[in-house]
Amino acid sequence: MIWWPIEVPTIASGLLVLRPVVESDIELIYRGCQDPLIPKFTTIPPNYTMDMAKHYVTERIPQNFAKQTEIIFAVEHDGNFCGTFSLHTIDQHNHRAEVGYWLEKTMRGKGIGAKAVELITEFGLMTVGFKRIEAMVNVENEASRKLLLNAGYEFEGILRQRVTNHDGQQIDMAVFAATRN
Repeated sequence: MIWWPIEVPTIASGLLVLRPVVESDIELIYRGCQDPLIPKFTTIPPNYTMDMAKHYVTERIPQNFAKQTEIIFAVEHDGNFCGTFSLHTIDQHNHRAEVGYWLEKTMRGKGIGAKAVELITEFGLMTVGFKRIEAMVNVENEASRKLLLNAGYEFEGILRQRVTNHDGQQIDMAVFAATRN
């Protein structure tokens, strides 16, 4: 059975904190999403605007949480904003979710992403009650593939032409998963 929290919790481990997204994050989210790698490897559009960031924080996050379809965390390391991580594409009947994330450019390559994925996965499996958490990664995103393996996910295969990119190109996605044993 899935347990849905009343509010997005704060989860901390050492210098790393997963916390609810707040309005003061809007500018940080907007600035982080200006990095060209973010739209290349996520569903965030390449022309991401401040209005989109405001909508994301003030409308999408609370609405999707209330509908029990997504839990989004802001991630901080040593008090510095790193990006957002989420459990989304939630299928409560099948006890399944997908993890998604983006990291601010200056926070990459430090192990922050892998640790954040470990924390959000543990929360999803042990607290919420998912039995499976998946990750879909553009096959060209070697850094994200490595991040997931470092976070304990297993590579399961390639889904050909799984996602349509912003420019209309079909993208192959690598599938990773963590399961509750």
